Amino acid sequence: MAEDTALEFEGDEVEVVVDAEMAGGRLDAALAKAHSVLSRSRIKELILTGAVTIDGKPVSEPKYRLNAGETIILLAPPAEDPEPQAENIPLDILYEDDQLIVINKPVGMVVHPAPGSPNGTLVNALIFHCGESLQGIGGVKRPGIVHRLDRDTSGVMVAAKTERAHRHLSAQFADHGRTGPLHRAYIAFVWGSTETAKGSVDAPLGRDQNNRLKQTVRKDGREAITHYMVEARFGDEGWDITRIQCQLETGRTHQIRVHMAHIGHPLVADSVYASGYATKVNRLPPEVAAPIQALGRQALHAAELGFEHPITKEEMLFEAPLPPDLEALEAALDDYNKAFAR
Repeated sequence: MAEDTALEFEGDEVEVVVDAEMAGGRLDAALAKAHSVLSRSRIKELILTGAVTIDGKPVSEPKYRLNAGETIILLAPPAEDPEPQAENIPLDILYEDDQLIVINKPVGMVVHPAPGSPNGTLVNALIFHCGESLQGIGGVKRPGIVHRLDRDTSGVMVAAKTERAHRHLSAQFADHGRTGPLHRAYIAFVWGSTETAKGSVDAPLGRDQNNRLKQTVRKDGREAITHYMVEARFGDEGWDITRIQCQLETGRTHQIRVHMAHIGHPLVADSVYASGYATKVNRLPPEVAAPIQALGRQALHAAELGFEHPITKEEMLFEAPLPPDLEALEAALDDYNKAFAR
């Protein structure tokens, strides 16, 4: 087997001499096996664009069959500047090194530019902050977004700076912590009092046929599993609110919001999935109703994120405290804490 020449980022030149084991195999497969940093699709793209030579001659056929003794040289062009522009937006950085960055995303920030949100996003902010430390993801100097939070969900997020980190983190999120170290915990305030102190919701999710902006439980949907545990119960005559911690076994759009609504406990202040919102608020004492009306978003916060570092293999855990709006809600609820009613 050819020696791994430790390609770190695009712009490096790497050389592979075809040995007997590699002979007869495909060019793209051999490069993907020899170098774990670039994805198979990225290697194929580089071959097609003329970035690979064999014995000094350009080869643009990914399926080219190799011969023993041939010398392959891959020269990926330097990463291009990203289309999203750098914007000087303040970030609450929890951790950063040359491979990744962990931030506490504020309420109201969109993660990635989209037609309705072309700027002011987390990606714009990361491009500005990280600058030249972004070594290129898929040939572009951009942060590697491996997971997302809704615009109005606050909390911990991680982004990759290198191709190697992006692939490693993406694999962890694809596994959802089932066999690996990934850990995600969310704090939510939900309407009502759950019947049990902990439970799981196993209900497939898909797009709502009546509203394409919503998700719903569907028999033909994608697998979705949410585990929850009660952390505190609040309430008085005519109303109850429960603080829960949720952990995800899958990562579907709006998963926690849809699942909790599905079992009759929608998130507080969720204008999309919590029906009868105004009626519920009218039953509350004024000191509790006020911070809920001021929220303007679902009461959901990504409180913890744990993962394995892509290079050091260290298991890392990051926490983000409740943002001010949810702190104000909890402070108002404290006088109605049912401490022994779990």
